[in-house]
Amino acid sequence: MLKVLCKTGNTGRAVRFLRLMESRGYEPDIVAYNTILDCLCKNGLLKEALDFFSEVKVKGIRPDISTYNCLIHGMCNLGQQEEATRLLSEMVDNNISLDIVTYNTLVDALCKEGTISKAVETVDTMIKRGIEPNVVTYGALVNGHCLQKETDKARRVFNLMIEKGCAPCIVTYNTMINGYCKCKRLDEAMELFHEISRKGPIPDTVTYSTLMQSMFQLGKVSTACELFRKMLASGQVPNIVTCLILLDGLCKTGHIKEALKLFQAMQNSGLELDIVPYTILIDGFCNAGHIEVAKELFHQLSNNGLKPNVYTYCVMISRLCKEGLPDEAYRLFGSMGDNDCLPNSCCYNVMIRGFLLNSYTSKATQLLTEMVGKGFSADIFTATLFMELIIYSKKSILL
Repeated sequence: MLKVLCKTGNTGRAVRFLRLMESRGYEPDIVAYNTILDCLCKNGLLKEALDFFSEVKVKGIRPDISTYNCLIHGMCNLGQQEEATRLLSEMVDNNISLDIVTYNTLVDALCKEGTISKAVETVDTMIKRGIEPNVVTYGALVNGHCLQKETDKARRVFNLMIEKGCAPCIVTYNTMINGYCKCKRLDEAMELFHEISRKGPIPDTVTYSTLMQSMFQLGKVSTACELFRKMLASGQVPNIVTCLILLDGLCKTGHIKEALKLFQAMQNSGLELDIVPYTILIDGFCNAGHIEVAKELFHQLSNNGLKPNVYTYCVMISRLCKEGLPDEAYRLFGSMGDNDCLPNSCCYNVMIRGFLLNSYTSKATQLLTEMVGKGFSADIFTATLFMELIIYSKKSILL
């Protein structure tokens, strides 16, 4: 009953049920407490979990490996690695043997925190105590090195993993591929992709999406489109993330016609499209110089049941200013509240720069005062424009 209540998210009812057990003369064992502890930790209620843990010890119930594992996992999820390490020491002092789950939890947390050297030390300690790393351990180390852009070290761990007979899963392959892509080492990422295709697990949408995004960033548009066709041929169905990567890549590389075809295909496929793909396409039309088409698409958003977000407004305001239409841009800026979208620092800075670029110095200064009054500040680009204006004014006076 406790397990069912916890699995369905009724932690409060589970605790009350535990108290009911006690009131009727039943003494909950460590399994009952672990069930609630695990639920509290997974819900981020670490303080409540630690209170329960104290209650367990006060009642003389001996915590077991599961008790410590769920608490350590909860601490690591909240970034409390030092507390987790302290709990590890407590386990050792209580003669509770640490298992692979305990170590993997800590190794993963240390890797994600960026303290990869401590993670490696933890693995060394684990091996000295007779516990061999498994696929999860190696996967965490690969991820840790990739997060630090140490792809060569990650590859060595990856190779060691295979040598030890731990077959990498697609998640680990994707981590390695993503690591190469972030370091702009696309050739090595593609080598790994071909390796999967020959003998590894089947590439998934994450594999294809990661590679396509890197290809677009490196300007390899035709290669990215070819990979997308290969993805479809392999039977992988692209999800919304894949489509957005492709749409954004086509727009940013000036392939607006192809982007529009993809957008229409996304509409026809039954995908639920939010404001993001519309904003990408609006930005694409703006960058391609088709401001009227972008404006039309922007004004059609309400017909599709959508409201522009801050980024959508920034895109339109910026382009209108570049087209020499600062008054129209300012009307759009002033209408943001009508769509329950208040301007943020980015929007203010874009509008102020638009005024300055169109020689609306007085309006730019007024808007700057308004922005500061709302707690925002000028970014480096806006500040530079103001500085240039001041220097130019002084030079004009001297002349």
